[in-house]
Amino acid sequence: MQFTDKRYIVTGAGSGMGRDVALALLREGAQVLMVGRSAAKGEHLMEAAHSLPGRAIFQAADVSDPAACSLVAEAAREAFGGLDGAFNNAGFQEQFARLHETPDELIDAVLATNLKGVLYGMKYQLPLLLENGKGSIVNNSSIFGLKAMPNLAYYVASKFGVVGATKAAALDYARDGIRINAICPGPVKTPSYDKVTGGDDHMYDDGVPMHRIAMPAEVTDAVLWLLSEQSSYVTGETLSVDGGMCAA
Repeated sequence: MQFTDKRYIVTGAGSGMGRDVALALLREGAQVLMVGRSAAKGEHLMEAAHSLPGRAIFQAADVSDPAACSLVAEAAREAFGGLDGAFNNAGFQEQFARLHETPDELIDAVLATNLKGVLYGMKYQLPLLLENGKGSIVNNSSIFGLKAMPNLAYYVASKFGVVGATKAAALDYARDGIRINAICPGPVKTPSYDKVTGGDDHMYDDGVPMHRIAMPAEVTDAVLWLLSEQSSYVTGETLSVDGGMCAA
């Protein structure tokens, strides 16, 4: 996969899947603008990136804010001179609850980050990709962007929205050399997973045909494939990285 000197934005890069993808791209020699809310996590990320061959920049930003997404895109233009792709990964969930018991502020916050953050990210990344004449965007949805789960209506809604937005945008830009796809991971060993499960790596084993959760690198491999030219005829797709959950 030829990523040397290619230019990418990765959101939610402070931890988990975003961090793993950003560092993998840097190991391949890419230029990566890493975006996250926490400046402290950004400092740790830059330390990890320091010894890698690619060029790393961190920018603290809240992707639920369209003005922040615009500034991120402009930062990529100024630093890299353009853009070749993006991984819109930022997202979260906080609790399990039936919808009538879910706090309004949690619904608003999750929809703002998980769904609006992807829409605003694409909106401001796409002009740079159009100028470039080609590019690839990968959006992080979820297994729960393809199937429902009880007590997570607010989160499921956000992730189904990401799938729909990905497919619609892929059609909009299919003739412009721009491919837009989504990954739909099952349970993945990340700090967010640990927060929800209390660190129980086996909580979801019985619901996964492979009877284990994924490691971040297993998701990263799928993201890098979709960002690369090896997937040059793939757009508007949802790639499940779920240990067989969608097949069950």
